[in-house]
Amino acid sequence: MSGCPFFARENRLNVNRSLPEEPEINEQSQEGTNKASKGGLIYGDYLHLDKILDAQELQSAKSGNVIHDEHLFIVTHQAYELWFKQVLWELDSVREIFLYGHVRDERNMLKVVTRINRITVILRLLVNQFSVLETMTPMDFYEFRQFLKPASGFQSLQFRLLENKIGVPESLRVPYNRRHYRDNFKGAEYAELLKSEQEKSLLQLVQEWLERTPGIEKEEFNFWEKLQANIETGIAHEIVTCQAMKDSEEKEDLMAELQKQRETFSMLFDEKRHNHMYSKGERRLSYKALQGALMIYFYREEPRFQVPFQLLTSLMEIDTLLTRWRYNHVCMVHRMIGNKAGTGGSSGYHYLRSTVSDRYKVFVDLFNLATFLVPRAWIPKLNPTVHKFLHMTECIDSSYFSSEDSD
Repeated sequence: MSGCPFFARENRLNVNRSLPEEPEINEQSQEGTNKASKGGLIYGDYLHLDKILDAQELQSAKSGNVIHDEHLFIVTHQAYELWFKQVLWELDSVREIFLYGHVRDERNMLKVVTRINRITVILRLLVNQFSVLETMTPMDFYEFRQFLKPASGFQSLQFRLLENKIGVPESLRVPYNRRHYRDNFKGAEYAELLKSEQEKSLLQLVQEWLERTPGIEKEEFNFWEKLQANIETGIAHEIVTCQAMKDSEEKEDLMAELQKQRETFSMLFDEKRHNHMYSKGERRLSYKALQGALMIYFYREEPRFQVPFQLLTSLMEIDTLLTRWRYNHVCMVHRMIGNKAGTGGSSGYHYLRSTVSDRYKVFVDLFNLATFLVPRAWIPKLNPTVHKFLHMTECIDSSYFSSEDSD
């Protein structure tokens, strides 16, 4: 018999089938005391909700014509700023652990990784938050955009502080209307930005930590020289094998690839070249820090390097998510205003598009580590019975810490 399969006997809803019963409200569920009724701190007072929920002042309302979507625009940006504040709170705590040497006690590394990971979770939320703003059409935005001038997202002090504290180099910033980015701020905000530039960034602190990676010193393991010798031997062996092949297009391609590989590693082990690129800002990590990062990368399965590897992975995730945030911002602005100038006076879409590049990637050198992957057989072998640093972590007496950092 033909017909809709959803009305077949076996697919019909059994109206006689008993539904789950509602749980009874028993006496045990009602035990307790309403402590709020006795006075003291309550939810709304603790969170200052009166201030937060009364902070949405619609500029369109002042003109006598309330534009509905302006409320969404304000709430979304206020939510961004609150999350920026939390990111800065976590970032400052991590920088303090590094700055005051508390990271020398490796028991604190889990705390660092946990807080950095929290930052990535927040940033992922902020990336996805654009989807809420995108429920607003360009025409919806156009109706109240005129009331925003000269306000601009570029004027977000917290986002500029976030960039500085992570380690965006001042020299690589895209000028804002041919002016220094700090010129858009005045007074206390200008001073706070200048102070953040003068303090050690997360990048600088991570660099100092990487330079202390156990195993890169000659007297410990001499990882770098052993790695260089193994790679040079390995490539040389593959070239000999390739030369023994019959002449063919495949042989030519393989030989060209091996020569390119040899040049790549020759540049890796050229300290003078690296230092020159570092001085020009084309490398973000010092030569010694790069050695430490690559050692952690290669020996990430060793217990002592597992947490450091998680940290390096999370740092790359911060860069990835901030790049996505910038890209989503560019796409949304382009969709909302096309090629019009920004409300703050910038070129709008064209300015924002210029910021989606590696110049704003702080930990770009960590991404580039994958360039130097080699067969496992080329990685210098570690012997736990000989190389004690593999299982001897650095711990310091608890009196070394402040009360906040030893919890």
